[in-house]
Amino acid sequence: MPDPVLYIGNKNYSSWSFRPWIAMRVANIAFKEKLVPFDMGNGNPAFRQFSPTGKVPVLVDDGLTIWESLAIIDHVARKHPESGLWPHQSDHRSRAMAMSSEMVSSFPALRSACPMNMRRTPAPVPLTPAISSDVDRIQSLWGQSLADSGGPFLFGEFSVADAMFAPVVNRLDVYCFETKPEVRAYMDRMKVLPAWREWEDAGRAEPWIVEEDEA
Repeated sequence: MPDPVLYIGNKNYSSWSFRPWIAMRVANIAFKEKLVPFDMGNGNPAFRQFSPTGKVPVLVDDGLTIWESLAIIDHVARKHPESGLWPHQSDHRSRAMAMSSEMVSSFPALRSACPMNMRRTPAPVPLTPAISSDVDRIQSLWGQSLADSGGPFLFGEFSVADAMFAPVVNRLDVYCFETKPEVRAYMDRMKVLPAWREWEDAGRAEPWIVEEDEA
């Protein structure tokens, strides 16, 4: 059976592409990468050739097309239970799903004001109450999970939840948010992962500039 194909966008900016990519890399799940860049505010019309939503990421696995980052990660996690992407403890699995779902639906102020940007020179942005509220909630989630699991990642070993929040690690870092010591230590552990470094190096080397994502 051929390896699944993961269609992604720009590594510098595409936070939703980063999520399944880093999950599969850290879990050593084989896949073929196809990067289709966007250099326009509304993505790229070429996405329609493989994506039912006209967005990335998309996974094509043995004829099955799966869109949406969390659905892609869940698919490969269930297909490869040995990967440990879903935590082994039942209560941790439930909490990891809740946190991942919250990431999908929440934190609009942070995501709007602070796009993921791997090559951004670290600098703060003006804070609003909404941004501060988003950051406080994220730090609370991470802190509780790290305390409950003992780390080094949110549920002990690297999981779906770490992949879903990976772009937020970049945001809190390059936009210079004040972070609690345990949160900063977690961010540092994420940033030294070989998969993280591979993605970041590729993102920094990309030629495309998307003005809408340059806060």
